[in-house]
Amino acid sequence: MTPKEKAIELFDKFNNPDTRYYPYVHNAQQCALIAVDELIKYHDDLMDVVRYELPSNIVAIIPYKYWEEVKKEIELL
Repeated sequence: MTPKEKAIELFDKFNNPDTRYYPYVHNAQQCALIAVDELIKYHDDLMDVVRYELPSNIVAIIPYKYWEEVKKEIELL
């Protein structure tokens, strides 16, 4: 799934058109950004453990780049 497709999917999941149960305006974009920020933070924390446990020059950066791109796409929605 491309970052743009993932951004739209996350936005749609947080965009609840049924507001009967939510008296306040629901900001789907902000919620999707928070979710992606949490994934990025989790990835950073995981990489800290990997670097500590397995000192190596190999770092899994691809997921980080993917979520950064998703974040940029969400900001464009």
